[in-house]
Amino acid sequence: MAQVTITNIVKRYGTAQVVHGVNVDIADGEFVILVGPSGCGKSTLLRMIAGLEAISGGEISIGDRVVNDILPKDRDIAMVFQNYALYPHKNVADNMGFSLKIRGRPKAEIDAKVKKAAEILDLSKLLDRFPKQLSGGQRQRVAMGRAIVRDPQVFLFDEPLSNLDAKLRVAMRVEIKELHLRLGTTIVYVTHDQIEAMTMADKIVVMRDGKVEQIGAPLDLYDNPGNVFVAGFIGSPAMNFIKGKIESKEGRQIFVSDTGSVLPVEGGKAQDGQPVIYGIRPEHIDIAPDGLPAIVSVLEPTGSETQIFARLGEDAIDAVVKDRLTIHPGGEVRLRIDKRRVHIFDRQSGARV
Repeated sequence: MAQVTITNIVKRYGTAQVVHGVNVDIADGEFVILVGPSGCGKSTLLRMIAGLEAISGGEISIGDRVVNDILPKDRDIAMVFQNYALYPHKNVADNMGFSLKIRGRPKAEIDAKVKKAAEILDLSKLLDRFPKQLSGGQRQRVAMGRAIVRDPQVFLFDEPLSNLDAKLRVAMRVEIKELHLRLGTTIVYVTHDQIEAMTMADKIVVMRDGKVEQIGAPLDLYDNPGNVFVAGFIGSPAMNFIKGKIESKEGRQIFVSDTGSVLPVEGGKAQDGQPVIYGIRPEHIDIAPDGLPAIVSVLEPTGSETQIFARLGEDAIDAVVKDRLTIHPGGEVRLRIDKRRVHIFDRQSGARV
C-alpha cells in the first residue's frame, strides 16, 4: 500500500492543454474517486498515474518515489479497465495469473495467489471457463482478480462498471467496496456516475475542464457544495436552480426570482439586491398545506417515492416526496421548501455565498 501525491499536474496535446495544474493528495489505503462529465480530464489523469500518458508538467509520487519517468510495469500499480481486457483464448485462471507468469514467478506461487483471489471474488468454480462463457459481472470480477494477484501498492479503476446493466452495477459497487475494506489497498477510481462516487468513495475529486472544482468526503460535497457546478453534479435528482436576487421584506430576507416567484431563505446568506442563484435539492421539498402553490407538470412514482415536476409561477421546480399522489398534470400541489437547506450562489462567479 502507498499514498499517491499529485502535484501541479499538467497535460498538453500539442498546444491544447487538457489538464490544468491539478493537485490531489491520496492517503495510504484511501478510496478516492475522480468524477466529472465526459472530457473533464479524469481518465487522462488516471492514465498519467498509471504511466500510460506522458506528464507534460508537475509531479506524481507513489509512496516515496516520483514516478514521472518510471515505466508502467515498474510503478507497482494494477489497472482495471472498462472493457475487461481479458485474453479470449485463456481460461479464468490463466487470465488472472498471466501477469505473474510473464514475470517468471513459480507456478506454485501463481496457483496460490490465483486461488486466494478467486476465493475473495467468488470465482473458484469458474477458473476453467473462458471469457465468452462468463457474464459481464463475472468478467469484471476476473479483471479485478488479475489486479489482486499482483498485490500492487495502488489499484486504478477506469469506469469499470459502465458496461454493466443497472442492477449489476449496484451489486458490483458493493463488491468493490467490500474488496477495498478487505484488502485495505489504495484505490483511485474514475467514473462519470456521481451515484458510484457518493456510495463508494472515502474522498471525491470533482473535475471540470481539466481542473479540480472541489475535493471532499461525499456527504461534505452534498451538504456544502462550493459552487453551482458541484451542487448540480453531486446529488440525484439534481438540485433545483432558480435565478433571481435577494431582497428584504418586513425585516427579513427573501428570494425573488427573475419571473417574480418569492421563495424563503435564511437571513444573512447574501446582501440585499445581490443577483444570485437559488439552489434547493428536490428531497428537501415536501408537501404541506402552508406550502407554495405549484402546478404539476409530470408525476413519476417509483414505489418508495414520487418525483414531482412542477412550476412555481414561471419557474420549474422538482420535488421528491414519500407521498403517493393521484394529482393529474395541471393540478395544484403545495410545496414547502426547507429554508435551512437552501443554497445561495453568486450569480456571476457561481461560488456559494
